[in-house]
Amino acid sequence: MKRRFAVAGFSLAVVLGCGTLPAAATDSAPAANTAAAPDVDVTKVRAHLSELSAIAGRNGGNRRSTTQGYRDSVAYVKGKLQAAGYTVTEQPCTSGCTSGAGPNLIAEWPKGDAGNVYMFGAHLDGVSAGPGMNDNGSGSAALLENALTLAQQNPAMRNRVRFAWWTDEEQGLNGSDFYVRSLSSTERARIKAYYNFDMIASTNGGYFINHITSSAAAPMKAYWDSLGLQPEENTEGAGRSDDYSFEQYSIPTSGYAMGASARKTSAQAAKWGGTASRAYDPCYHSSCDTLTNINTTGLDRASDGIAYTIWQRAVDSGTGGDCDTAGAVVNGGFESGTSPWTGTTGAIGAHSGQSAHSGSRFAWLGGNGTTSTESLSQTVTVPAGCSTASLTYWLHIDTDESGSTAYDKFTVKAGGTTLATLSNANAGSGYVQRSVDLSAYAGQTVTLTFTAGEDRSLQTGFLLDDVTLQNG
Repeated sequence: MKRRFAVAGFSLAVVLGCGTLPAAATDSAPAANTAAAPDVDVTKVRAHLSELSAIAGRNGGNRRSTTQGYRDSVAYVKGKLQAAGYTVTEQPCTSGCTSGAGPNLIAEWPKGDAGNVYMFGAHLDGVSAGPGMNDNGSGSAALLENALTLAQQNPAMRNRVRFAWWTDEEQGLNGSDFYVRSLSSTERARIKAYYNFDMIASTNGGYFINHITSSAAAPMKAYWDSLGLQPEENTEGAGRSDDYSFEQYSIPTSGYAMGASARKTSAQAAKWGGTASRAYDPCYHSSCDTLTNINTTGLDRASDGIAYTIWQRAVDSGTGGDCDTAGAVVNGGFESGTSPWTGTTGAIGAHSGQSAHSGSRFAWLGGNGTTSTESLSQTVTVPAGCSTASLTYWLHIDTDESGSTAYDKFTVKAGGTTLATLSNANAGSGYVQRSVDLSAYAGQTVTLTFTAGEDRSLQTGFLLDDVTLQNG
């Protein structure tokens, strides 16, 4: 990464899709229709890092964009991609780059709809101070192994995947800027999202996502959420890596990062481990950014999250249509403030006296001990390609009522149809995962309503968390 230079109900409008969280996969037959992303082998990612380290060692100890170390890095990555069947292009940076900088490397998997391109990139250059293993051998190596895994798995493709390794990022995002500038407006319009990976193995790192609440970020966040990582917005990296070049042309972007020179907070150390008040990467832009400066666990989680995103965005799920539910419900865990929820947004928070199912925030509907109703709402879209779809949520019912009489109620509706009714009689000691079938609404926009209503005495609180749309 470069340094910066310069109230009656809970209402949810949904458009249904489908998809699954990733599972480990073995080698599959060509053109297999599967929605499950493979487990990317982190030992192979580390093997690529070892090669990049050796290249730096043979070329003065670094891989700066103007050096033979960078050009040899390009040759290594290019050779692997060509052998795997990619269409590979070296793009000289003819304007805006540092004099003598090597080329961008662009690789496209020649399957899927060329009018819908999902692009994944990482800068391949480093600074002159050292071999640049975390910054940014980590992103480059993870991206390379993902590209090779896609070729090996060879699934049927719905959309097109394009990979890029950028030159001259450390001198000002110059390689990626040149690439986007060189595209025609028509070519830019084909790129539906760009995903960037810069410093994804910081030894004291955190789990950060660019534009974490955006639709582009949805599959990336869904994967890390499935690991319970509680990722945060990548504020440190805003405008400091190659995604910014795409943002300048209004192309949606996201990406993973684990942090650079900013310091980990006490709250982050409590949930992620590591040392508070210490830099995420103590070797940032230093000679000690070697193979010992790699967080293998973080590298593994990022590599698998990249694969999950590729499969969600571009691989044919076998359902006969676009069936990607990842992120259909935005901020369903309530961790990113209140947006895009509307209504009784005061119900969302890290309330004392109760706890979240995951993270620190949840929606506490009811619990007033008086006649009341409370509401939240959101609009979501559901693709028509799903044969099955369900809205899942975690609910903890806490009550002062007794017996089996339903005094206080929680209902789930789709439009005017009641899909589920719960009450104080369903109270328990913790969260229970529940779901309602939304298959009949595939291809539609439907208003889902979660209503918490209490009578005039004895409270019942309905604690809602981790609302998601899922396949099946």
